[in-house]
Amino acid sequence: MTSPPRSPEPAAPHVVVVGAGPTGLLLAGDLAAAGIAVTVLEKRPEGVSNLTRAFGVHARTLELLDARGLADELIGTGQVIEELRLFGSVPFDISRLPSHHPLLLVTPQYEVERLLLRRALRHGAVFRHDTEVHGVEQDADGVTVSIRSAGTESSLRADYAVGADGVRSTVRAAAGIPFPGRSVIRSVLLADVRLAREPQLTVRVEGGDGAFGFIAPFGDGYWRVGGWTRAGRDLPDSAPVEFEDLRSITERAFGTDYGMHDVRWIARYHSDERQAPRYRAGRILLAGDAAHQHSPAGGQGMNTGLQDAVNLGWKLAAVLGGWAPDTLLDSYHAERHPVGRAVLRSSGLNLRLAMAHNPVEVALRLLRTWVVKHVPAVSRKAIGEITGIGYRYPAPRGAHRSVGERVPDQPLADGRLYRALRAGKFVLVLPKGAAFDPAGREDRLLVAHHPDDRPAPRLVRPDGHLAWTADRMDGDAVEAAVRQWTGPRTLASATVREEVSS
Repeated sequence: MTSPPRSPEPAAPHVVVVGAGPTGLLLAGDLAAAGIAVTVLEKRPEGVSNLTRAFGVHARTLELLDARGLADELIGTGQVIEELRLFGSVPFDISRLPSHHPLLLVTPQYEVERLLLRRALRHGAVFRHDTEVHGVEQDADGVTVSIRSAGTESSLRADYAVGADGVRSTVRAAAGIPFPGRSVIRSVLLADVRLAREPQLTVRVEGGDGAFGFIAPFGDGYWRVGGWTRAGRDLPDSAPVEFEDLRSITERAFGTDYGMHDVRWIARYHSDERQAPRYRAGRILLAGDAAHQHSPAGGQGMNTGLQDAVNLGWKLAAVLGGWAPDTLLDSYHAERHPVGRAVLRSSGLNLRLAMAHNPVEVALRLLRTWVVKHVPAVSRKAIGEITGIGYRYPAPRGAHRSVGERVPDQPLADGRLYRALRAGKFVLVLPKGAAFDPAGREDRLLVAHHPDDRPAPRLVRPDGHLAWTADRMDGDAVEAAVRQWTGPRTLASATVREEVSS
């Protein structure tokens, strides 16, 4: 991954983000776009590509990238998939999702990183590559991050530090946060290959004969192929990777190896199921793989991390912008930890179904697939979990029943909701003809209107979840809700840099 020249570093960054993977890049871009000084520390040298396993961008993540003006460009880099097929008989039709992006995008992770890096740099985020963090300490006023770069040791002072530095997170260890869990599968093979006999353009998972495999098209002539066999389950990641082993696993899982050839990348890895019991320790926060690790089944790893970043970014910006209390950051853990736990549960179930080998396990898999296929409510829940659109955040006691829900894109009198969210602000959507003066809150609030006669006012958070709504317009109730979520009016509002539409 090649980046432009480094921007000048501020003397005292407000936030230090450790790790320049997708999660760290998105968070840095959101903070910088909100006018918050941010420095990203990455141990990889500048220009070194991050070759990783992630290859799927789900619908909810595409919605959030749309709210940053990046979705359409990213879709142009990969293959659009409208159906997932599990074990031959369970089709998940994602083309009918209630989303502006009802699809799965298969694209290499480095394409996601390229766009997020460009955006972060455009907004002024500072990057320090070839820089290793070896300690983080905090006090009542901030954090001190100890670093080593080019053989020289130094430190950075900041208000907050975010560990987006992966499963072996130095930041997590420095904060004293455990990472309980266990290894659930070893010796999974992954490769990008060409196929002489290409199957239907879909993502497929199959299991049988002591093996499971999956296959997904990149759209550039290469396919991501992976698999596991019970016979090789104890091999370490360092064991030699033979192309013939992958061919054999694919043949056992799918009944054919599709004439695979021309390998451009192949690796062996293992998968753990782990989750930090808390995502916040004072001024230190965790996001992405530093907070949770789960099986690759469903392709939710990168997506969950990106959604962590979206939730955390606006809250850090609000606290550092002075219009929200520090306690707002507690809601990051309260909202994202249950989602991480749910992803561990659903991806773990899918993995165990794929690994089924004895008669009882195979029978349970058949039962599960039958239920998902024939019971609409179960099918909708499964699709919502895989694509990310089914998750909502807990609502406070007494709140409207819809509060906390993901708000899908919708037309506005002047545009559409997720284009309005590119400003990085709350969006207050009012009935036609209703008025609300945003004066004193222009840096954090946009006012828009329904294009039709819907009576319900809605306050949408910067992360696309519903903060507040009512069944009918009431000016006093709107003012109270806006004040609760965006703070009191200020005499002079600093203008938040708005996203430029792609």
